[in-house]
Amino acid sequence: MNDVVKFLSENPVQYLATVGRDGKAKCRPFMFSGEKDGNLWFCTNNTKDVYQDMQANPHIEVSVSSPTYAWIRLSGKAVFEDNRAVKEMCMHNPIVKGQYQTADNPIFEVFYLADAHAVIADFSGNPPKEYSL
Repeated sequence: MNDVVKFLSENPVQYLATVGRDGKAKCRPFMFSGEKDGNLWFCTNNTKDVYQDMQANPHIEVSVSSPTYAWIRLSGKAVFEDNRAVKEMCMHNPIVKGQYQTADNPIFEVFYLADAHAVIADFSGNPPKEYSL
């Protein structure tokens, strides 16, 4: 878990892929919010298409590469939860705070990845590192 959290934290703009409600792939920039209680958390807005897409099909994948040409692929099932502690954690990010102002904002949603699987790889020739989270 620590390697995955470190990689996501050091590379703050990831790309989240969903299956759109139109059946086509969708990929959007996203930010990792943090780890709490053994879960990887993200946040979004319940008026966005990405929220609706995850409600229809919660299986997602997140990917990002580092400046040193390492990358992560993280997949799992998005589980939305009205978790006040996680929403407060998200408010430490000035971008999130600027968009939602408070953890009580009714459009502000948080979700974690259930049954998460991560692969961290690079071009070194070494085998990828795999994690079941």
